[in-house]
Amino acid sequence: MPSDSVATPTPDPSPIQGEGRVRLITKVLVAVLAAEVVLATLSAVFPPDMTRAKHSSPVTLDRRGAWLRALPVEDGRWRIRADLSRTDPTFQKRLIRTEDARFWWHLGVDPLSLARAVGSAVVHGRVSSGASTLTMQTARLLEPRPRNLGSKLIEMVRAVQLESRLSKREILALYLTLAPYGGNLEGARAASLSYFGHEPSSLTDGEQALLIALPQSPEARRPDRRPDAAKAARRAVLNKLIRSRTITEAAAFEAENEPLPRRAPFPTLAWHAAGELARNAPQGQASVVSTLDADLQSRLEPMVAAVAGAQGPDATAAVLVVEIKGRAVRAAVGSAGRDRAGGWVDMTRALRSPGSALKPFIYAMAMDDGLVAPDTQLQDNATRFADYQPENFDRVFHDKVTVREALAHSLNVPAVATLEKLGPEAFAGRIEAAGAHLARPKAQLKEAGLALALGGEGITWRDLVMLYAALGDGGIAKPLAWTEEEAKVRERSAGTRMVRPEAARQVLDILREAPAPRGRAPSALTRGGPSMAFKTGTSYGFRDAVAAGVVGGYAILVWTGRADGGARGGLTGRDAALPLLFDVADAIGTQSSAPRPIAPKLAPLALQKLRAADEGPRLIFPPDGASVQVDAFNAKARGLVLAAEGEGLTWYVEGRPLDLDPVSGRAIWKPAAPGFYKLSVVDAQGRKAQARVRIRGG
Repeated sequence: MPSDSVATPTPDPSPIQGEGRVRLITKVLVAVLAAEVVLATLSAVFPPDMTRAKHSSPVTLDRRGAWLRALPVEDGRWRIRADLSRTDPTFQKRLIRTEDARFWWHLGVDPLSLARAVGSAVVHGRVSSGASTLTMQTARLLEPRPRNLGSKLIEMVRAVQLESRLSKREILALYLTLAPYGGNLEGARAASLSYFGHEPSSLTDGEQALLIALPQSPEARRPDRRPDAAKAARRAVLNKLIRSRTITEAAAFEAENEPLPRRAPFPTLAWHAAGELARNAPQGQASVVSTLDADLQSRLEPMVAAVAGAQGPDATAAVLVVEIKGRAVRAAVGSAGRDRAGGWVDMTRALRSPGSALKPFIYAMAMDDGLVAPDTQLQDNATRFADYQPENFDRVFHDKVTVREALAHSLNVPAVATLEKLGPEAFAGRIEAAGAHLARPKAQLKEAGLALALGGEGITWRDLVMLYAALGDGGIAKPLAWTEEEAKVRERSAGTRMVRPEAARQVLDILREAPAPRGRAPSALTRGGPSMAFKTGTSYGFRDAVAAGVVGGYAILVWTGRADGGARGGLTGRDAALPLLFDVADAIGTQSSAPRPIAPKLAPLALQKLRAADEGPRLIFPPDGASVQVDAFNAKARGLVLAAEGEGLTWYVEGRPLDLDPVSGRAIWKPAAPGFYKLSVVDAQGRKAQARVRIRGG
């Protein structure tokens, strides 16, 4: 039966009620905004302490990415800045998957992990599950504190602050910079180089697992001191990776059986120059890609040490090699070794007397101004120029000589006469305009004097080699380039015209006529190419012996002397520096026979035992079980040079014969694809040696 009641309509909210809600919402928003302002203010007033991040070292790399030098920080710790672009991306993914699976999504604190850890602690009555994110761990590494609840709360706050200031990649790089790896190693980059002997750009599965495991207990798990603990920790990480399906059981088994590494010293090639580049790197820059060539540098350093050693216990030496195109400094040996007197001083930066090494520029500028030509006759006899009376080195005068003869034989009086005609102040001004600084021996001397022709003013060897590079570039002066970026800029820049191309060419032609050291010629660079144009110089008291040359697209400078500027008996530039100049010229175009910056910790497996002559062939490279990285898999790839010891050797890859390279006569193998391969080498008597190797992509 229908009801007689009528539904009463809901009354509209009164204006007073509506105003109340608006006021309530306004109060909430104001409170939220106030809270944000308070938090932002507190965060600004009490920011995270980034001191440890700032006190980290970049790595100076050679032109091809080889490690030259990094700098230790406080207490001799190797805190090397991580470079994610040079860190194995698979390692980065596995680190995040293992340590902080929701790293890319949370805001510093992972609520799910935190809830799980609290629940586990309630159930078990103790902490049995961690909740620290990578950001929280980074906060703890920035500001180490005792492990307790209060510290954990501070880490959470700091983690949120870091997330508001840095990107996720910056936080990851910061963690990989600060993470401890045992002893004085901090950062994955330092650990990879010290333990594995290479950058972390390509890591094996076992290496990745070890680098993930070590920071949690770096001293207890050090592979060089506690191998059993290190193996167990690596195995635990591999098991986690198996459970997360980021690695197969077969790959994990292979990784578990990788031998544990031992620590090796860091490389210190180009100690002075590489250290200077690292010190001057912008804050936060992880890698400085220099113009230096590690192979060339590794050949020249022992060569320089040997020459200095032969010249006496107080002698040292320096070498600069500059590729004229782009002014890239390819080698910089600052001293004969830090174990020698003055070895810590970078002599390429020291102000020294160039002796006669500036004479080519006097004649070049005189030719450029139309004052002389190569066959202009000059007087070489006893001459007084106001209060200055020079004499030749051998104290013999030659009467009439040409410019060509005067420069080739480094006669002093004609050079001073030409400088007088040119004007010493004008000459010094053009040298300064080219980018080189001339230092007068006395501050009160405001004008350059005629002694400038014979080394009366100081110059650094960096500036002098820059001037010789200008001669080799048609008279165009450009600053030296110490990084690859600078070299690209130098190639595009117009530079400063020092002299016209014709004047530069004429001077170099004359310098090529100078007599070489007895029985010497730069063989590696003169086959089918131009001979070296060079000039020597000897300063007063035989303090400095210098030789500079231009050959094969390079400008080279060599100096020997004492770091303290002491006199030496009778060692001239021709005797003490010129032979080394020719040796350096030879080394530029040859293959490196020096060891790599980081020597193997043990002899290669194939060389650990000297076998008897009747034991058949011995396979040297690649050894059995090796993992070899290949840059490319195509016909243009460089290939791997196979090596073995034996007579009448024939190589086989997977049972198929490998033809020898028609040019070099060596066995060069170009794998078609990554994977495992069986190599065999058979000698003339049918005896065989085999190796199973793994080829990895670059």
